[in-house]
Amino acid sequence: MMTISLEPRTHTALVVGASGITGSAVVDQLSAEGWQVLALARRSGRDLPGVRWIQADLRSAADLNRALASEMPERVFFTAWSRQNTEELNIEVNAGMVRDLLAALAHAPVRHVALVTGLKHYLGPFEAYGQGAMPDTPFSEHEPRLDVANFYYAQEDELFAASARQGFTWSVHRSHTVIGHAVGNLMNMGLTLAAQATLCRHLGIPFVFPGSETQWNGVTDMTDATILAEQMVWAATTDAGANEAFNVVNGDVFRWRAMWPKIAAYFGVEPEGFVNEPRPLEVQMAGMESVWAELAAAHGLVESDLGRIASWWHTDADLGRNIEVFTDITKSRLAGFTAHHRTIDSFTALFDRYRTEKLIPESTK
Repeated sequence: MMTISLEPRTHTALVVGASGITGSAVVDQLSAEGWQVLALARRSGRDLPGVRWIQADLRSAADLNRALASEMPERVFFTAWSRQNTEELNIEVNAGMVRDLLAALAHAPVRHVALVTGLKHYLGPFEAYGQGAMPDTPFSEHEPRLDVANFYYAQEDELFAASARQGFTWSVHRSHTVIGHAVGNLMNMGLTLAAQATLCRHLGIPFVFPGSETQWNGVTDMTDATILAEQMVWAATTDAGANEAFNVVNGDVFRWRAMWPKIAAYFGVEPEGFVNEPRPLEVQMAGMESVWAELAAAHGLVESDLGRIASWWHTDADLGRNIEVFTDITKSRLAGFTAHHRTIDSFTALFDRYRTEKLIPESTK
C-alpha cells in the first residue's frame, strides 16, 4: 500500500540541475502536482506552471549564495553532476557542489534533500569501474561501500553533514541507466538510440547492437526518468523516505537480445545483434554529423547538432560492459513506493515524445 503524503504538495521545491534528464522529469512532476518550483540551471528552460528558472554556476559558492539568498525552498532535489578527468577531481567538484549548494540554503526552511547517485555506488567509479570485489547481483542498499574513492560517497557525506548541521532529512536515489527527455546531456541512451535508429533508417543500413556478448545475453534493468522523479518526490514527502537510500529502476528485467528487435521495430529498421565482438557506436556513427544536419533541415528538427543529440561514448560504455548489472528494489517497495514501469513502454513513450517535439523525424522514408 502506498504511503500517504504528509501534507498537500503545494509548497516550494528547488530542483538543482533542472534542465537535465532527471531534473527536467522532477520539474515536470512537481509542476503537474501544483508545487512552486525553483528550477536551477545554467540557462533557462521550458515555461511550465509554477516554475521559475534561476541561473547559477554550481561550481561557484559565491554565485550560489547570490542566486539563492532570498529563496526559501522546503524541499531540494539535487540531480546535477559534472564529469572530470580523474576521480580525485570528480570528488572535489561534485562533492563541492553539494556542500556549497546546501550551505547557500542555510537560511531557508529546508525539510528534505533528495540526492541522485547511481549504481557506481556498487560498481566503483569510472577509474575502477567493475574492478576488484563487488557485491553480487541484484545490488541491494545494505551493501557496504567499496574500499575505493568514489564521488558518490563524497556527495553522500556532504549531504549527511549538512543534514546534521541544518536539521533536514535526506534521501539518496541510486538509479541504473536513466532514459528521459533532455538535449545536450552527456549520458542519454534513449535519445542516442533514437538517433542511431533514425540514421540507420535514412541510410538503409542495419540497426547494429554496439555492445558486448555479456550485455546482449545477460539480464539487466533500467530507470525511466519519470519513475526516478516519482520516487524522489515520494521520499521527500513521506516519513518512510526520510534518511534512507533507495535503488530505483523500472521494476522489470530484460535481455538486450529481446529488447533490441522491439526498438528496431518501432523505427522500422533491421536489427542486428552481437556478432563476434562489440561494434561501438563511436565507430559505427563516425562522420554522421553532416547526415544528421541534412535530416534536421529536411524534417524541420529543432536540433541539427548531432553532438547535442547523441552521446555515443556513454551508450558504448553502458552496453559494452562485461559484467551483469541489475538491482534489488525490494526496499522501496516495502516502504510504500510501488510504481512500476515496463522498459519497452518507457522507450516507446520517450520516442513518441521525441517525435512530437521534433527531436527526431516522424519518418525518414
